[in-house]
Amino acid sequence: MNLLYKIFGHPKKTSLENRLFNYITLVNGILNIIGSFFVFYLPNAWFIFGITFGSGILFVIYYFISRYKSYSESLFWPFTITLLSFLSINWVTNAGSLGGSHYYFIPALVISTIIMRHHRIIYVYLVYMLLVGFLFTLEHNYPELITNHTNAEERFQDAAGNYIFVLLLNGLLIFILVRNLNSERDKSEGLLLNILPFSVAEELKSNDIVQPKSYESVSVLFTDMAGFTKISETMTPEELIYELDEIFSEFDRITEKYKLEKIKTIGDSYMAVSGLPQENTNHAVNAVLCSLEIVSYMREHKQKREALGKACWELRLGIHSGKVVAGVVGKNKFAYDIWGDTVNTASRLESSGLVGQVNISSSTFDRVKDFFYCENRGNISAKNKGEIQMYLVHGLKKEYRLNENVYEINEEFRKMMDLSS
Repeated sequence: MNLLYKIFGHPKKTSLENRLFNYITLVNGILNIIGSFFVFYLPNAWFIFGITFGSGILFVIYYFISRYKSYSESLFWPFTITLLSFLSINWVTNAGSLGGSHYYFIPALVISTIIMRHHRIIYVYLVYMLLVGFLFTLEHNYPELITNHTNAEERFQDAAGNYIFVLLLNGLLIFILVRNLNSERDKSEGLLLNILPFSVAEELKSNDIVQPKSYESVSVLFTDMAGFTKISETMTPEELIYELDEIFSEFDRITEKYKLEKIKTIGDSYMAVSGLPQENTNHAVNAVLCSLEIVSYMREHKQKREALGKACWELRLGIHSGKVVAGVVGKNKFAYDIWGDTVNTASRLESSGLVGQVNISSSTFDRVKDFFYCENRGNISAKNKGEIQMYLVHGLKKEYRLNENVYEINEEFRKMMDLSS
């Protein structure tokens, strides 16, 4: 696979059109060069050898220009003209339609259609129609201009060989096209699933619209970096982006582990939700376990940064459980998002939280109190929300904790949280 990427271009770094052009030109070039050594039984063998070998060399040159200079679009007409010129000369010097020369115009048209980009298809088809019509007319009205076979056996071998070769060439062209289209489809699918949950993406593809859905009970998780602005001023833009990418990538891994759906990042804030799009009665437990691992990761990350003499942000984290509405907004740059008072309250839980601690609301506490050690903080004033009863989560209760420092889950607990596969 890596060898093919080196030869024809990596799907993530080269366009589909460019890769197809690379495939087509190199394959045609190699086939023409090899095929040129099998024409010596024909009349005018050396002339046919010259045009076949020469066109093969030209095709290889087009490949190198396209592969390493990305000029595939500019090379479309030079390549098409070279291909049609070779096929026209081959028609006249190699028995015309009696020897099967006309077969080659079928894969040639397929090739031009495959690698076509911004060129108007009507022009390409018109060129092919006029040229093939001219060659048939020439052969019919001036047969003496066509170099024919010396006997019926030679004609049969030539026609059969050309027909078989065209069949194989068409099969190869279809394989190349399907392979590259599948690669593009996988890339598009991956990008779509980076934006939308799987079930939502499937609904969007099927219906071109996603119906908003109400969820009666989910747990929304918010995080925010304490001291972000001050520490960011000491970083270069590259360092800032690299640091955020490293942290949020780890958050992505942890949220996926506990079956949370990442909703979005806003600057230094990270938002995820447990319990949708697949509803889960143990969403609060999953969200708290996820939060404890995130806090643990940030603590270790801070220690590593400090050991290198570098400053590091600290984390505030809040969770609230309740009702939300989820859906897709936008047309050109759509996004999956959630709305409702639960989201606003979760944000206030985060901003009112303590650095390095998991801060949860009473509604979340009621769902997880049997599994975790929690400390009642009392009623805490939250912006635009008045006083909210909050709790700090200090870890799993001993009957569920297998390791004092790492939050692990035994099989019974795993089943209770719907985390088993």
